[in-house]
Amino acid sequence: MKVLAAMSGGVDSAVAAARAVEAGHDVVGVHLALSRMPGTLRTGSRGCCTIEDSSDAQRAANIIGIPYYVWDFSERFKLDVVDDFIAEYSAGRTPNPCMRCNERIKFAALLEKALDLGFDAVATGHYATIVTDPDGNRELHRASAWAKDQSYVLGVLTADQLAHSMFPLGATPSKALVRAEAAERGFSVANKPDSHDICFIPDGDTRGWLAEKVGTATGEIVERDGTVIGSHEGAHAFTVGQRRGLNLGVMADDGRRRFVLEVKPDSNTVVVGPKEALAIAEIAGSRFTWAGRAPEHPEAAFDCEVQIRAHADPVPAVAQVVRTATESVGTAGSAAETFELVIRPNEPLIGVSPGQTAVVYIGTRVLGQTTIDRTVSAVPVSAMPVGVTPVGADPFGVASVGAAPTAAI
Repeated sequence: MKVLAAMSGGVDSAVAAARAVEAGHDVVGVHLALSRMPGTLRTGSRGCCTIEDSSDAQRAANIIGIPYYVWDFSERFKLDVVDDFIAEYSAGRTPNPCMRCNERIKFAALLEKALDLGFDAVATGHYATIVTDPDGNRELHRASAWAKDQSYVLGVLTADQLAHSMFPLGATPSKALVRAEAAERGFSVANKPDSHDICFIPDGDTRGWLAEKVGTATGEIVERDGTVIGSHEGAHAFTVGQRRGLNLGVMADDGRRRFVLEVKPDSNTVVVGPKEALAIAEIAGSRFTWAGRAPEHPEAAFDCEVQIRAHADPVPAVAQVVRTATESVGTAGSAAETFELVIRPNEPLIGVSPGQTAVVYIGTRVLGQTTIDRTVSAVPVSAMPVGVTPVGADPFGVASVGAAPTAAI
């Protein structure tokens, strides 16, 4: 096949490109320039896609012996990842920019351009595997090495995208073997540290970066009963589950540490409470997709596992697609149904925030994913904050906080 190898400048993508060549494919390397001001991206082990990363990728491509190009995706990256990150935090949600980059840049914009240029597939250095079922459908599965598995961040891929994706490292038992192979091939990136954190926040200060982009506005930090116990300079700087940086001016009545339970951007309020109040019995989202063939009857409850963070352990759960409303659309008043993927873990999840991505697994297979719009608390109704009216009971015997997308407690 004619394969476009996305080369980030790291060891994984370099080895993936080399393996694609050895598998007999016609390979071209490409590095994505994601900022027109590279100094605004993190460097060294703290980020990716900088000038030094481009140079590392080019050196690897030269050793492999493949053509190499740099494509400017900075405008698309700003709109689809950076601006989305700001908008999500401003709305009280916690986004995953790496997930958005995979969804909208590497496997949307990049893949679209690759197909337009006549390539058959895009190869990356992600640790995941693609399996073809007896009917010829491609499925996304975990990598053989669960410690390095990256299938979670690829959960946004659709069947059409999987049809043109290639992950040469998926069957490799360990990262150490990849580094050893890179050294044998003479790649200078063999011992280059892994990238982490948010690449477009140069100093790693997310709160300061958001304050610069969104501005500051003094607001209240309150207990679930509405008691004001502190103040802040902008609700966008807080995420559900956060403990540090609250700077509370009043000790809680029970003397216990407080955690962020909910962020309310409309009133610029941050709600805090004890750790057990972070327990969530249900999550749901309307922006869901299937990674490959969809379930035949998704409206029927099915057993699965759910993972809510890239490095979290999967949790047994029950999921189903539920119709939420029927709306009239268009001048003719035709009906349009809306649905959401509802997931009920067998044991409460801790510190889940709207905006996070929930990836659903069946065994090692990634079945699909949803961006979380709402959550239902696992704490007693009596522990709900003042002003929240329970709207019904869920299978766990607790109340739903309602349909508001940012309802988190």
